[in-house]
Amino acid sequence: MTILYLVRHGETVDNVNQIMQGQTQGQLTANGIHQAEEVRDRLASEDFSAVISSDLKRSVDTAAVIAEPHCLEVVQTPLLRERDWGSFTGRYIPDLKGEVWPDDIETLENLLSRAREFIAYVKTTFPGKKVLAVGHGIINKAVQAVYYGKQMNEVQRMTNAEVRILEL
Repeated sequence: MTILYLVRHGETVDNVNQIMQGQTQGQLTANGIHQAEEVRDRLASEDFSAVISSDLKRSVDTAAVIAEPHCLEVVQTPLLRERDWGSFTGRYIPDLKGEVWPDDIETLENLLSRAREFIAYVKTTFPGKKVLAVGHGIINKAVQAVYYGKQMNEVQRMTNAEVRILEL
């Protein structure tokens, strides 16, 4: 059985400022770096075969910190990118309440498809191994929705640098 440690990236400047990041790179705050260091220290004794990350900077930076004691290179994949929020990207989140969603937001079907593809990738590439993966709030929610066979709204959103363990 493959064990997946699913992690959300550390806190970013845009998280603090309530900006819809979507697929922008993002920048960890000092607190976000500290959160990644806490995960690193807590998981230092785990025997990971791989550390995988979204190819967005905020996740790559979080994964790099966590990977340090394991001497593993971070494998980047666009499968773990955050949902593309289209023209909502870069906007102040409280201002979006009640707005009609534009047509350029990534569909839920596409998001869940990426989540299914990511799970299949981990299972086939790392069978019987322990893998750590750093993603984002909504894609991580999609991964868990696929894994548990639930709707997205039935999965609790992960906090920054939270770790959840899935047995694939």
